[in-house]
Amino acid sequence: MSMGGGHMGGMGGGFGRTLRQDSSVKDHRLTPGTTRRVMGYASPYRFQIAWFLLLVVLGALLVVATPLLLQRLIDDGVGAGDRRLVVILAGLVAAVAVGEAVLALVQRWFSTRIGEGLIYDLRTDVFTHVQRQSVAFFTRSQTGSLVTRLNSDVIGAQRAFTSTLSGVVSNVISVVVVLGTMVALSWQITVVALLVVPALLLPARRVGRRLAGLNRRGMELNAELGNRMTERFNVAGALLVKLFGTPEREQAEFSAKAADVRDVGIQTAMSSRVFFAALGAMASLATALVYGVGGWLAIDGAVTVGTLVAFAGLLGRLYGPVTALSNVQVDVMSALVSFERVFEVLDLEPLIIDAPDAVDLPDGPLSVELDDVHFAYPGASQVSLPSLEGLPAGSAADAALTRQRTGRAGDLDEEVLKGISLRVEPGTMLALVGPSGAGKTTLSTMIARLYDPTSGVVRVGGMDVRTVRQSSLHRAVGVVTQDAHLFHDTVRANLDYARPGATEAELFGALRAAHVEQLVRRLPQGLDTVVGDRGHRLSGGEKQRVAIARLLLRAPRVVVLDEATAHLDSESEAAVQLALDTAMVGRTSIVIAHRLSTVRKASSIAVIDAGRVVERGTHAELLAAGGLYAELYETQFSHQDA
Repeated sequence: MSMGGGHMGGMGGGFGRTLRQDSSVKDHRLTPGTTRRVMGYASPYRFQIAWFLLLVVLGALLVVATPLLLQRLIDDGVGAGDRRLVVILAGLVAAVAVGEAVLALVQRWFSTRIGEGLIYDLRTDVFTHVQRQSVAFFTRSQTGSLVTRLNSDVIGAQRAFTSTLSGVVSNVISVVVVLGTMVALSWQITVVALLVVPALLLPARRVGRRLAGLNRRGMELNAELGNRMTERFNVAGALLVKLFGTPEREQAEFSAKAADVRDVGIQTAMSSRVFFAALGAMASLATALVYGVGGWLAIDGAVTVGTLVAFAGLLGRLYGPVTALSNVQVDVMSALVSFERVFEVLDLEPLIIDAPDAVDLPDGPLSVELDDVHFAYPGASQVSLPSLEGLPAGSAADAALTRQRTGRAGDLDEEVLKGISLRVEPGTMLALVGPSGAGKTTLSTMIARLYDPTSGVVRVGGMDVRTVRQSSLHRAVGVVTQDAHLFHDTVRANLDYARPGATEAELFGALRAAHVEQLVRRLPQGLDTVVGDRGHRLSGGEKQRVAIARLLLRAPRVVVLDEATAHLDSESEAAVQLALDTAMVGRTSIVIAHRLSTVRKASSIAVIDAGRVVERGTHAELLAAGGLYAELYETQFSHQDA
């Protein structure tokens, strides 16, 4: 077993783990029930954990075997001139070494099985739960913080049942067995050996706190450096730097942050080296004392030479576990805090959930109705966590958000929609127009149930969307936004996302209907061409048409278009508009429009202003009324008419 090595080997493992953790965690108060939930995750592995701990105990007991065998070899073999016994005992020493190696290998197998199983369980649970969160959750949470929960925190939690648990059990048993053996051999030498223990523990705790602070600072600086690289290395960030940045400034700012990381790294490395050098000197001093006092006793005949050699071996197996146990509280709490951070995400209830008795939408064409809909965006305390928003622990913002989560039921923003009532008949088109910030996009999110109204009802096919299964609703309602997202994958994979298993003929049929088939056929690998991060290898118009092809593959019965051509040049806009016209044929459509031709084709136009429907009618009727629509026509649409 690893603890069977020299005195520095056993000490380095436990202390090294401590260095990676903030020593302040030992004062952290765990959420009630955390330990019980941890045991719940361990339950499926209870038999493997039992075998693992049994092997750990056996390995800890073997710690004293080699020194005792060496004692007998010297006293009864060498001292008595018994060559046969010397050979037998030397063979047993070798057998113990092989046994420890095999035992360590089997322990590693159990440790890996348990650890990787826990990582799998925790990651899949967190990923599945996060996928169920509402859009509001993702608009507030930092992506990097979520990834950390799935990686660093999950691995930290896994250590609770592998390195931390095995280390505690092994070190406790090793200390008890080694001390008992030493006392049995010679209580006088044992007392001398223990005199050095305070000199080991005091610097271990003091330097441990300093190194933990340096390590925490290094992690913060590395995170800042990583965030900067992430922002500059994605396509959008790189483009912004190319257009607005200056290489000299970027290099200077990056160099300054990298220099801070370098300086902290040097301080950490030197503090650690000085500490371990001091511990090595202390261990050497202890060995010298043992040999000095033991040699004196051996000359007087109080102990044998073999006993003295056994003491030296036992000494190297005592200080490591003792030093590791001096920081065991931090190690255990670090693992439990990692579990707590994972549970924190799992305990965040999704804002949008299916009702227990939710049903599927009926077949056939669907109407859309909003009945006196009021809506205010949910506050942070309803949809997020301080730690996922990048708020510094202990900050005023963190404290305020924590109070909101544990106190008030809600902290809604000001109402965005104020009593919207609209109805779109099956197969017809409603155009939504209005000034920027009027609430048009917010209204469209109600239909796909990305948010629920604060009051009022949204109905699709005559059914309150809160009584419909979300999977059924999202199959029936297709949305195209003004910035369609494509995964960093092939064209085929992005299309298959809408209808897994679609044939190549179906894929090209959708691309043809979206007026993008010839473009895809001209790509280097056709459907298997990778489109790049967020589809940036395609132009804006091409990306929109691929997104529309994806929508057509989904074949929704209701189409919501949120200014899908708003940021395109005239040629791309015309191509995308043709694709949209195809997508809307025979479907109930709600279109946030900025194009006069789209508005004119609409069965009805609703003018939204400050969260209310202020006008409703056809293009001609609204122009004749001379209200807000007429003003918008003069400022937004009249040049298109010309």
